[in-house]
Amino acid sequence: MSRDGVDAIVARAEARPRETFGDPARGDVSWVTLFSGEMTPTQAMSAGLAELKPQGGRLASHRHAEPEIYFVVEGSGVVTVSGVETRVAAGAAVFIPSDAEHGIRNDGDAVLRFFYVFPVDRFPDVVYRFS
Repeated sequence: MSRDGVDAIVARAEARPRETFGDPARGDVSWVTLFSGEMTPTQAMSAGLAELKPQGGRLASHRHAEPEIYFVVEGSGVVTVSGVETRVAAGAAVFIPSDAEHGIRNDGDAVLRFFYVFPVDRFPDVVYRFS
């Protein structure tokens, strides 16, 4: 137990359900939510692991009020933030300011996986506004 009385929490991606937007216009990204207040006793941050299939998998351009961080765990692709394209690969971290239009696509031959973090108690509180 930590000093403030809250226990550490360990989440495993393989134990979480895989989700999608269910709308091809939003992309074909899939993800697992690892930490979110409605499913874990956590607060102030939510996080998960997203996946884009090789050669064209994408998360379409969108905005949300919250800033976000991506950390590329595996694969490579192109992230676009406010119209600026940047190549990313495993080990790259991307800070996305609040309300910045952004998206990501996989142009490589392997799956692109990235860890994402929002400064919100619950992931469902993030309202995606697609372009």
